[in-house]
Amino acid sequence: MFHSRLHSFSRLMISVTLALTLAAGLIGLAGMAKAQDRRQNTPGEFDFYVLSLSWSPSFCEEAAERGGRSQVQCGGRPYAFVVHGLWPQYENGFPEYCQRPSPRLNRNIVSSMLDLMPAPGLIFNEWDKHGTCSGLTDRNYFETIRKARAAIKIPAEYLDLTEAKTVAPAAVEEAFIKANPGLSNAAVSVTCNRTRLSEVRICLSKDLRFRACEEIDRRACRRDQLTMPPIRGG
Repeated sequence: MFHSRLHSFSRLMISVTLALTLAAGLIGLAGMAKAQDRRQNTPGEFDFYVLSLSWSPSFCEEAAERGGRSQVQCGGRPYAFVVHGLWPQYENGFPEYCQRPSPRLNRNIVSSMLDLMPAPGLIFNEWDKHGTCSGLTDRNYFETIRKARAAIKIPAEYLDLTEAKTVAPAAVEEAFIKANPGLSNAAVSVTCNRTRLSEVRICLSKDLRFRACEEIDRRACRRDQLTMPPIRGG
């Protein structure tokens, strides 16, 4: 009888403990949601930008493997690093699709950005998903992208890559740091898709100065070696 009561008491205590743990977890989630809701997806309310530079030859090889291809970006004209986007960020997480439906994007702006972002679909998507969170008009947002890109110097060794190159992510970061005074390891990261270098991401303040971004750095590629496919055409 004693053991039976002790067993029942133990089960009761376990149930109470689980209930309290679940309640604490729910309270914690509610608190997080409440903290997030104060500015989540509010246009203009964010901490910094990430300028994402995509290595176009990697994108085109991956597109070909999937059986599709962007005719503009992967055609005869050679592209090296192109702008994937300029993304508003929080210190933890990021806003997206801050206006639904998003304000209509002027097609003249699309045409004017093709030298940096060589695919109309990409430009429309970046405006809908990220630009609407910037708090800027469409024209000012894309002008900011142009200014951000102009502030970054691409290392000379990546400007005319005619043969495939094997690189370490850390070496790519160092090349960008060397080419851009003021840039530090804490403000740049390299991403990869399987064995290819995918993007170089650079963190910028709202006034487009280099700044550290721990969360972006944590998402960096962890491979020791990556391939940079050569630039197409020419």
